[in-house]
Amino acid sequence: MPRENRATWKSNYFLKIIQLLDNYPKCFIMRADTIHSSLQGKAMVPTGRNTMMRKATQGHLENSPALEKLLPPLQGNVGFAFTKEYLTEIRDLLLANKVPAAARAGAIGPCEVTVPAQNTGLGPEKISFFQALGITTKISRGTTEILKVSEFCEPL
Repeated sequence: MPRENRATWKSNYFLKIIQLLDNYPKCFIMRADTIHSSLQGKAMVPTGRNTMMRKATQGHLENSPALEKLLPPLQGNVGFAFTKEYLTEIRDLLLANKVPAAARAGAIGPCEVTVPAQNTGLGPEKISFFQALGITTKISRGTTEILKVSEFCEPL
């Protein structure tokens, strides 16, 4: 089956978001990294671009002015979870299935991240890892030592 063209896909996506806004009385905004299969049957989680979600929501404001409250949090990697269930139940499902993940370049951290100056205990073969992160190191007694404190992100 051939893939539909971009304009058709976008218009179908807008219609899908508007239909979900109409059919579901409750909406949960979450980081898209946390989407889990435990939500199946309890919530609809459309995936897509934030700009498209924002545009579809703004276009539907004339029908539901209360949707204006959804626009400010639509920044970063977020998504909607439309549900008719209690929001606390959906939140508990998400928190129960939360999995730690490694940081990625450009990610926004929930707290300040600093790497202290210390001996890491790692072998000299790991020095390229620290160089890629811009952390000043040296090899001391066969292990990699961080020379100065490095700050990577500040809290939101």
